[in-house]
Amino acid sequence: MFAWLANAWRVPELRKRLLFTAMILALYRLGSWIPAPGVDSEAIDQYLSSTGGIFNLLNLFSGGALSQFSLFALGIMPYVTASIILQLMTVVIPRLSELQKEGESGTAKINQYTRYLTVVLSAAQALGYAFLFKNQGILEANAGRMVLIIVTLTVGSVLLMWMGEQITKRGIGNGISILIFASILTGLPLGVTAWWNGGPMERIFFPLIGIAIVAAVVFVQEGQRKIPIQYAKRMVGRRMTSGGSTYLPLRVNMAGVIPVIFAAAILAFPPTVASYFPQTQDFINTYFQPGDWLYLTIEGVMIIVFTFFYTAVQFNPVDQADNLRKHGGYIPGIRPGPPTAQYLDRVLTRLTLPGSLFLAAVAVAPSLFIRYGGFSQANARALGGTSVLIAVGVALDTMRQMESQMMMRNYEGFLR
Repeated sequence: MFAWLANAWRVPELRKRLLFTAMILALYRLGSWIPAPGVDSEAIDQYLSSTGGIFNLLNLFSGGALSQFSLFALGIMPYVTASIILQLMTVVIPRLSELQKEGESGTAKINQYTRYLTVVLSAAQALGYAFLFKNQGILEANAGRMVLIIVTLTVGSVLLMWMGEQITKRGIGNGISILIFASILTGLPLGVTAWWNGGPMERIFFPLIGIAIVAAVVFVQEGQRKIPIQYAKRMVGRRMTSGGSTYLPLRVNMAGVIPVIFAAAILAFPPTVASYFPQTQDFINTYFQPGDWLYLTIEGVMIIVFTFFYTAVQFNPVDQADNLRKHGGYIPGIRPGPPTAQYLDRVLTRLTLPGSLFLAAVAVAPSLFIRYGGFSQANARALGGTSVLIAVGVALDTMRQMESQMMMRNYEGFLR
């Protein structure tokens, strides 16, 4: 592994991308400690610590910036929520569906709409937090100061969106996922401290369970079924192409960690709405906390639904069958055309179901460890759920991108 990393550092283009990503992450962490103007960070941190619940999850995705009520307090979740809304609207609005099929120009238009919606959602969430903290008496600000705070948080969220896009374009990996990955890693020292201060049984079993969960996540994320593809001989111009055989890889979890991020973003929306209504806020604090069965059930169902939805967006069996037929390919024993599409759809459904159930099970694992296993909250958050799924998934995707860069330059890869 160290030899592979040394080879990666010797590649000038890859080295520039790594340094650029590191620079953006350093700026992100710096902005997470710059408080919004006129804010008492200690009072807000004490309030969030005493409230706990879903605010701990929101603070996790912001890398601790919410507890500081800093420039990046909203994190990248408004952009993720906007992406979810646009993808759902693409299915029901014909105009957006047509844009999606237009290639790069249509994708650029949809991305532009996503940015506009991100600004709206960021402003609404910043307004909700400002009203919540003002109603709780921990934020003393007049109308002018409130406007300044809302604008500051909105600009911070938009800046994070831009930073994520720059990482995707000029760095390594998916920028949005990398920012969430960095936010989750900031909670690792707290988890290690909680493990060290835990009881004897917790010290023994916590590392073992953690290794088992990471191994299971890697096993499912990398699991795939290879569909054999046979190509017949055919004439292309004046040349006869020789037939051959290959395979079509269908992953068990083709959606990756996107369903978990989507579910977390949607579940973070009710507290924002409830902050405008005190009675609703009391209901959220009482019945809609991450450890409650209602929250866990909704989270699990949403992860399963989003897994099927995003898999359908990523892989269209009809289009794949048409492409195979146009290039003279077929699945042995399956007729080309609609029978091939039906076969691929059936196989994909059978693969996606256990993958979605696995994602849902790992996502709710921390709360079950807290409730029945006697683990502390810091340990359980570091052990499983969204943190492990996102961290491992993003790490694997980033390694694949670096792997492709290395293979292009005839270096032996790390993933074998």
